[in-house]
Amino acid sequence: MAQFDDAWMKRDLYGYGPDRPDAKWPKGAKIAVNFVLNHEEGGERSVEDGDEHAETVLHEFGSQLTAELGKRDPATESQFDYGSRAAIWRIMKLFKKHDIPITFYAVGRAFERNPAVAKYAEENGHEVASHCYKWKPYTGTTAEEEEEYIRKAVNAYKTTSPSGKVPVGWFYGRPSDRSLPLVAKVYKELGHELLYWADTYADDLPYYTVMPGGKEGESIVMMPYSLDCNDFKFWQGQMGSDDAFAQHCINAFTTIRDEGLEGKSAYITVALHSRWIGRPGRFQALKRMVEHFSSFDDVWFATREQIARHWVETYPPKA
Repeated sequence: MAQFDDAWMKRDLYGYGPDRPDAKWPKGAKIAVNFVLNHEEGGERSVEDGDEHAETVLHEFGSQLTAELGKRDPATESQFDYGSRAAIWRIMKLFKKHDIPITFYAVGRAFERNPAVAKYAEENGHEVASHCYKWKPYTGTTAEEEEEYIRKAVNAYKTTSPSGKVPVGWFYGRPSDRSLPLVAKVYKELGHELLYWADTYADDLPYYTVMPGGKEGESIVMMPYSLDCNDFKFWQGQMGSDDAFAQHCINAFTTIRDEGLEGKSAYITVALHSRWIGRPGRFQALKRMVEHFSSFDDVWFATREQIARHWVETYPPKA
């Protein structure tokens, strides 16, 4: 069994402490806002696509659905289809209206099944970050199997991107403890840039950790994800209404912006899923958020790649 150095996972419970640095966002912005669209539709678990059972998470049936081994679930599949066929274009129209660049957490297989989304994302100034090749848990796979999924993901982005661009950032959502070392290994072999890793919820600012398998002193940017501002809270029953979700995200925005006005700017992530927030009954929550954030002139709407590169330039890693 392959062994991986876990130095990158060393816990730091102090972080920046009580006097965190000011992010110094461009043009004096007091807060950076990053919208993430988890594009999983077509890359979720499905028997049709070779998985043992249908997807059991983030659909309209709630948490009580039990998938049968070896049986397709057309009702669940069609809900994912809605996200890719209809909802995504409703969402993208809103962001285009407000000239907001977002980050796609794109599942490689989803891009293969709907390359029009990959084309639109790149041609309209959005970032594509990797959400793996399949949207599934990776703790139950072998290292060899997981590495093969990584290579398939890289190929999927190269072949669906108009320019052949490979993501510089990754977010698994369901990682194993070897996920970052394996991605770093594959990227190093293929000669691709690995700028940041987003499977962390530890801060309101980027920070650094050891690059697995890298040169001595080499670091990778850790890009914390605001998991509380994620529309999957609807599915979990933690947000009772679209108003509750919108207000929670607006409250997060207010808190971080207030701290920015005091000289300690940071960022928030608002995480979305097309098949979820893109439904007509939930879409108004996103619209209210976007309109509220856009009413301020001291907000930097940025992709995760833009935030990570700004951080490296402003606060270079120390060996």
